[in-house]
Amino acid sequence: MKKRFQAAWLTALLLACAGTAGANPADPMAERVQACAGCHGEEGRSAAESYAPSIAGKPAGYLYQQLLGFRDGRRKHAVMQQMLAWLSDDYLRDMAAYYGTREPAQVPRPPRATAAVLARGRQLVEQGDAARRLPACAACHGDQLLGVQPAIPGLLNLRDEYLQAQLGAWRNGSRHAPAPDCMADIARRLSGEEIAAITAWIATRELPQEHRPAPRRDQPLPIDCGGVP
Repeated sequence: MKKRFQAAWLTALLLACAGTAGANPADPMAERVQACAGCHGEEGRSAAESYAPSIAGKPAGYLYQQLLGFRDGRRKHAVMQQMLAWLSDDYLRDMAAYYGTREPAQVPRPPRATAAVLARGRQLVEQGDAARRLPACAACHGDQLLGVQPAIPGLLNLRDEYLQAQLGAWRNGSRHAPAPDCMADIARRLSGEEIAAITAWIATRELPQEHRPAPRRDQPLPIDCGGVP
């Protein structure tokens, strides 16, 4: 897996040097982001690599904040930081807007956990656990887990390995957001078994026919999140 992932990043860097390789000549923005296709797939529709997520159709505000985080070192990834180091805020904002309007691909995944594990995952995703101050995932990421404008990401169409890696990064402090860091707090309240159950259930969900992020919410989130504008 590690070697395949490194090869994908090498492909991305080669595409960055090649410039327009594989890009749509009718779409200048497609040329500018072609280097991203080596890992995230054409137009951001990743399906092959567990740790290079699909980014097509995610809220542009969320994508912009992640690009800023990689460029400025708040999110740790050496290759991403190198690729983005010289890009301006406006350039990153254009990249985010481009991917935010792309149509995500459906990536079906059969269940890889027992019925009991999936049931526990669904309970935590849809209901949370009030006694432990664990809000439901759906309370922030939308009833259909498609994200909420302008900056809360969707959780569908992501592999369970990727989701587990992100929650693990929140738990151990290698990924963080401005205080109060709600995702770090939530991840630390979850056991390893609960994280496995949540991610296994989410990974089995298919994209609904209408799969755009929900509009901006009027009500406050159930937990204070410093990283959400």
